[in-house]
Amino acid sequence: MADKYGVIMTEQMRVDEFLAAVLEITQPLDPFDMPLLDAHGAIIASDVSAGDRLVLKAGTLIQSRQIGLAASIGLSRLPTRPHPRVVVLSAGPDLVEPGMDLVDEEEYETNSWLLTTAVREVGAVAYRVHSIPDDESELRAVIEDQLVRADLVIISGERHDDSFALINRTLQLLGEIRDVELAIADSGRHGFGKIGPDQTPVVVLPGDPMAAYTSFELFVRPMIRQMMGALEIHRPSVKARLEKNVNSSSPLRSYLPGVLSEDYALVTVLPHHSEASTMAQANCLVAIPEDAKDVKAGTQVSCVILQRNYSHL
Repeated sequence: MADKYGVIMTEQMRVDEFLAAVLEITQPLDPFDMPLLDAHGAIIASDVSAGDRLVLKAGTLIQSRQIGLAASIGLSRLPTRPHPRVVVLSAGPDLVEPGMDLVDEEEYETNSWLLTTAVREVGAVAYRVHSIPDDESELRAVIEDQLVRADLVIISGERHDDSFALINRTLQLLGEIRDVELAIADSGRHGFGKIGPDQTPVVVLPGDPMAAYTSFELFVRPMIRQMMGALEIHRPSVKARLEKNVNSSSPLRSYLPGVLSEDYALVTVLPHHSEASTMAQANCLVAIPEDAKDVKAGTQVSCVILQRNYSHL
């Protein structure tokens, strides 16, 4: 998008607009009959009946109980949607693998480790690319090499926009990509589109790990769940009261890491002293509405549950 002077401008999108756009480029994978043990962890693609009785509903996660039921009615295979294959990579000249020494402005490459394991937690097959491309030709070669095994590609860069520009330029050579500024506080630029001969969906996430993880949970996880054919594609959410005041100066919506009480009645927003430590402690994302300032303790807010409190089932 360009202004009247021809200067390229980044398009801004609301949360709901971005979610709708990335879900539109993602479709459920084609189903096939899978042997029982291989089907474990996949999603039922179509209703399964025993005579006139419906026993397994489409969209159901196949666990041990479903495997046992299928075997008890004489089925050796189940109609399933395959586990999506998701390629995760990071790019940027200042990224360094953990275990190596940092020099000057280098930073440890965090996002591919974070996002690869997050993909696995959804139930997809995740491939982490071990190399870190730092120029356009190298990045393009890596992406094209990975497309043969990808149903979805996730790319992130460094904390500043230089690597985002590198990623965006490269993807523009491979397909149609939209570069957007997401209307979430402290989030940053995102990209999405389809690339390669098979029009493989791709999402570009910010370099900041907390922003990348938040966007994964809000947008990429639903994409993967939709590819799996799941009935529920979003994380569950609850309403809880703030335990302490929250100061917000942003006109944009905020998603802050928090900890829900065992009964889900109260939520505490975690301080941002250490990003990695904050992410590791959080069991929810606390949604603070647009233009909210000095939100008082006791105010009811929406919380996206990242990890259930198993003592409160």
